[in-house]
Amino acid sequence: MDVLSTIGVWAWIVWLALILVFLVVEMLTGELTFLMCAGGGLVGLGAALLGAPLWLQIIASALAAVALLAFLRPPLLRRLHAGADTRPSNVEALLGLEGLVLSRVSPSVAGQVKLSNGDVWTATTDNGTRLDPATRVEVVRIEGATAVVRARAQEVRS
Repeated sequence: MDVLSTIGVWAWIVWLALILVFLVVEMLTGELTFLMCAGGGLVGLGAALLGAPLWLQIIASALAAVALLAFLRPPLLRRLHAGADTRPSNVEALLGLEGLVLSRVSPSVAGQVKLSNGDVWTATTDNGTRLDPATRVEVVRIEGATAVVRARAQEVRS
């Protein structure tokens, strides 16, 4: 008996082992990619049990895995993440937040602003204006630990 025919006879064991490895990796990652590969392995196992040659088992397995990845995984991921919290967090949550100047803020001198969420940040302005205490501002961007702010539109004085 040559090597290829021996592999063909025992291929179902290799497919089972491969499916188990894919399932274990999927449990560790949770991205559904290896689950789709395990589905492809299941098709390869089915082909092996039906007596298909090794090359056909591999092609059937690969085609099934690609089809599952392309057509089944995206809707499953959308459904899995359907209830996810889409609210911004961290720096993104601060953008557009309103605040009040506590100490003078200018482009060259960092002052302090108290944001509407209660945080006090070191701040500079983005457009070259000087903002005095009690001026209402909004956060334009965050640069490191400094909030870049500008006066609210209705607060700009001539």
